[in-house]
Amino acid sequence: MMNVKIDSLRGILFESTAESLTAETKAGEITVLPGHRSLITSLKPGILKIIDSNSEEKFFEVKSGFLEVKKIKEKTFLTILID
Repeated sequence: MMNVKIDSLRGILFESTAESLTAETKAGEITVLPGHRSLITSLKPGILKIIDSNSEEKFFEVKSGFLEVKKIKEKTFLTILID
């Protein structure tokens, strides 16, 4: 599992654990899974898809934003800032 936080100007939209996250970046579509290497990338307009810890799909509209993945020891942390 990964710790995921999605924040926007409207406040925190999602903060929980997740199995995966799929988003459109400037370089193309990316899927982040537990153990993913650390990175920072900008997001393109589109839909952000999260599969949460209950295997339920959640969708968030993205107009612009950033995705940061931090791998600290064996844990993966995602912070997403969207507009």
